[in-house]
Amino acid sequence: MEPTYLAIDFFEHDADIGITGRGGSIEEAFENAARAMFSVIAPPGAISAQLSIELQFEEPDPELALVVWLNTLLGEARARAMTFTDVRLRRDGTHWHARVHGAPWRSDVEHGVEVKGATLTMLKVEQVDGIWNARCVIDV
Repeated sequence: MEPTYLAIDFFEHDADIGITGRGGSIEEAFENAARAMFSVIAPPGAISAQLSIELQFEEPDPELALVVWLNTLLGEARARAMTFTDVRLRRDGTHWHARVHGAPWRSDVEHGVEVKGATLTMLKVEQVDGIWNARCVIDV
């Protein structure tokens, strides 16, 4: 069933970019926040997934988990000279497991804005009317 809400969104911020991921679960909201972040780096659909990697992290606080999640993705993307096109996340208590798909950077792909990291600025993870919202400002 298709969601009836917009899964990603952007909001105004003076120097950087605010992102919001929404979903029916906290994991889905985090996945969509990651998609929003990577859509700033490269246009969605510009890169096809070629590789898959698994990531894990521990974080009991949901708001801090969002920042850890996004920064873990950025660190892996930089270390592997990749961009990620699809992300899947699941949580087991305080342990978060992810499978991410992506491809190495190619010179023929239009590059967007470099994202330096996810910040604590305007950080909020909450459930409103059954929809999870995960938002923060990314440093560009």
